[in-house]
Amino acid sequence: MSCSDPIADMLTVIRNGVMAAKDTVSFPHSRLKVSICEVLKDEGYLSRVEILETQPAKTITVGLKYDDDGMSVIHQIKRISRPGKRVYRNRKDLKPVIRGFGITVVSTSRGVLSDRAARAANIGGEVLCEIR
Repeated sequence: MSCSDPIADMLTVIRNGVMAAKDTVSFPHSRLKVSICEVLKDEGYLSRVEILETQPAKTITVGLKYDDDGMSVIHQIKRISRPGKRVYRNRKDLKPVIRGFGITVVSTSRGVLSDRAARAANIGGEVLCEIR
């Protein structure tokens, strides 16, 4: 089955896994998805990211993270830039999400970064998604 927006599909799989209180979720592999998942893991929203050599194609398995009360660390995850409407922001327009309690994932010339890292590197780029 072909897909016009694989990043949105990945975010939907994560969102559905959180709502169903799953420990792990899996989706098809791509380098951009791995980069986004690594940023989410580094920022504390995912517990692990694994690339599995399955047939006929690789898959990514991510561990969802929950707090001590069983509540998900991810409260909201949404796609910002999409194939029909690309959204770009420069360094000055990358504002903190909920006063720093959320992150924006940005695709920059130096790779996929969180908004904090992009501001620190003084670069902007395409805003992929926002996590709260």
